[in-house]
Amino acid sequence: MPRESGACSIRLSAIGDDWIARSSRAMTAGVLGLVLAGGLARRMGGGDKPLKTIGGVTILDRVLSRLVPQCTSVIINANGDPARFAATGLPVIADDVPDFAGPLAGILAGLDWAVAHVPNVAFVASAPGDCPFLPRDLVARLHQARQQANLPLACARSGEWRHPVVALWPVALRNDLRAAVTAEGLRKIEVWTARHGVALADWPVTPVDPFFNVNTPEDAAEADRIAAQHPEA
Repeated sequence: MPRESGACSIRLSAIGDDWIARSSRAMTAGVLGLVLAGGLARRMGGGDKPLKTIGGVTILDRVLSRLVPQCTSVIINANGDPARFAATGLPVIADDVPDFAGPLAGILAGLDWAVAHVPNVAFVASAPGDCPFLPRDLVARLHQARQQANLPLACARSGEWRHPVVALWPVALRNDLRAAVTAEGLRKIEVWTARHGVALADWPVTPVDPFFNVNTPEDAAEADRIAAQHPEA
């Protein structure tokens, strides 16, 4: 079950879409988008989940169509041969923590890349490469939740489910995260984020859960059905 302790839930619907529209440009300035595409996809029989097609479009293309307009630049975190993502024209970075250390290693790689290549960026917005229906206001709402709660981190929630890898990460916490991952061997996102404070940004699950993710062939079939019935999703 999702954990609520140490988190501040921000009910965004009361703020209204007008605030989002007026603030989106200011909030997304200086944000690096990070697509986490390094999973092993065991339940899908291996391969790259982001390259699976939903409604005739790869999940990765769907993710990028939502994330690119919300960020100043976007990179992909993936291990193995980066050439398989060459068609995107985006930088592909690997974990520098060995043995598939999980999503925190991908987050750390993104924060390191930001410092080295886009030093003006203060935040990294992460999203998994297997979520084909990401919201168009993701980054602005994460920023809004963080600012309203006066906390450094924010992650998404839909219904009762938290999505720890759909989150906003301050570059200033990069060294702390590296120590946690490498010295402590920490692998659980929510253990680390609870140390610093994480706000929750809420989305409804109807008509489409924007954080529906494709983990199995059955999920892929359901995503195809959703895409056909809700082409705007």
